[in-house]
Amino acid sequence: MSSTIRDHLAFLYGDPTGRAAFERLCGILNHYRSLPSPVERGGSQEGLSHQDTILITYGDQFNKPGESPLRTLADFAQRYFDGLIGAIHILPFYPYSSDDGFSVIDYRAVDPALGTWDDVERLGQSFRLMFDAVINHVSARNEWFQRFLRDDPAYRDWFIVVDEGVDLSKVVRPRALPLLTRFDTPSGPKHVWTTFSGDQIDLNYINPDVLLEIIDLLLAYVSRGAQLIRLDAIAYLWKTIGTPCIHLPQTHRVIQLFRAVLDEVAPHVLLITETNVSHSDNLSYFGNGHNEAQMVYNFALPPLTLHAFHTGDARILSRWASSLTPPSERTTFFNFLASHDGIGLNPARGTQGVSDAAIDALVERVQAHGGFVSMKNNPDGTRSPYELNINYFDALSDPHGDEPIETQVDRFMAAQAIMLSLVGVPGIYVHSLLGSRGDRVGVERTGRYRSINRQKFDLDQLESELADPDSLHSRVLRRYTALLRARASQPAFDPHAEQRVIEANPAVFALLRLARENHADVLCLHNVSGQAQRFETVLDRPDSVATDLFTGKVFSVDPDGRLGLTFAPYQVLWLMIEGGGVNE
Repeated sequence: MSSTIRDHLAFLYGDPTGRAAFERLCGILNHYRSLPSPVERGGSQEGLSHQDTILITYGDQFNKPGESPLRTLADFAQRYFDGLIGAIHILPFYPYSSDDGFSVIDYRAVDPALGTWDDVERLGQSFRLMFDAVINHVSARNEWFQRFLRDDPAYRDWFIVVDEGVDLSKVVRPRALPLLTRFDTPSGPKHVWTTFSGDQIDLNYINPDVLLEIIDLLLAYVSRGAQLIRLDAIAYLWKTIGTPCIHLPQTHRVIQLFRAVLDEVAPHVLLITETNVSHSDNLSYFGNGHNEAQMVYNFALPPLTLHAFHTGDARILSRWASSLTPPSERTTFFNFLASHDGIGLNPARGTQGVSDAAIDALVERVQAHGGFVSMKNNPDGTRSPYELNINYFDALSDPHGDEPIETQVDRFMAAQAIMLSLVGVPGIYVHSLLGSRGDRVGVERTGRYRSINRQKFDLDQLESELADPDSLHSRVLRRYTALLRARASQPAFDPHAEQRVIEANPAVFALLRLARENHADVLCLHNVSGQAQRFETVLDRPDSVATDLFTGKVFSVDPDGRLGLTFAPYQVLWLMIEGGGVNE
């Protein structure tokens, strides 16, 4: 393994710089080799299974007077999600200056407004923990950057300074904001690289000191209980002027180095890459299936699922889902529909069947439902939508319409069931689990579109609503609980188990999950339309029995193996097939 690490550093820095960096890195690794295992910490180190789902939440998502929010989160999660949720992704809980946590002031501290490291570790005793590694950039108030601004020679090369007039036209821009930000220093003004905002200063990984510091940081997170590490905005990590500065070979090599280091010191820890880009580029972060991320965010899923329900036609979603094959049994997809960010449009562009008109239709529907649209700058000087800012419930159902709440909940849960059925590990944003609507007041307060899906809860008020069986929060949580229990009961939903898409009715997203080791297969049927639909397929063996996991209803199979059924608008059926499957 040491030779692999040495090779990565030599590729990035050449000799003798790479060799010197390797010697220093060996010292870091030796320091962390005695890390306690998850079992020794009171947690679990078992591999991913069908019982794994990941809750995505802010550290201060639930607030109770006189109690640290992280402790409140732990108590709430244990009471409501024990046995349903296997891991919790705490969005950046470090001291920060902007972007709701993604402008980190101090990577190694817990924001005192949220709690302490003891609170984090207490949560890790009941759930696996995912930490954010926000390592593309730091806050302008971060001590490293402050020392750079003071012309401290030790930090002179920690950030990227670009002379005025340098051609940066090839750089891919994720947002419609300036790429460079001017800062005054004792030695004069400097224009510093800021991919995402003037308060988010990009680190300079061409300097090996930066890379070694970040590796030490990742291992420090492991020592604090992280079993999953999310590499935020990782596609932009390495910058070379004259290139697009996205998906560069050096970026992939850095991820491979991270993976090699973790395999050496903490092999139970999984890397998850967050790359809101085209589906094909996203898949590249699996590497060869053994040397980069174990999971990649499945960014095309949210817009394609939304398109299916807006049109009542699942064919594009079905064709795309047919291509979801992880490159190895050590990798899988991180599936989600909603997150703290919006619904990215770039991953849907280029998908077979998704036209510019289809993208425009998504934009128009979201705006009609009270959402917002964020724009990006294109190389030709034009601007185009890159993100839909709306709560996923509202994206599916007009909050100003008069549609029955039952129909809205049925539609929303059908979309969530599709996400839960696909090969991979589900990531469930807390507002989806609780059926939240959009927070337009939050947008007015902050001036940021993404605030529409970042509302925090007063715990007493939320629990009062959850106690009311007719409230939206209560309705959705009950339905979600049933989905999660059904999923956790079936080994066919193993993150690495095979799936097969069945295209029999355009309005039905049909997926067969093939169990291993003689367990039952599960046929997942989802009506994406507001009309009743007929579905028919042929089972391999006529003696198969199809039992709905939610109701226990048994569907008869004809002597020739044909299964036919009619189901209601937005209905979901997960049929346990004992003794059979579906013909290709």
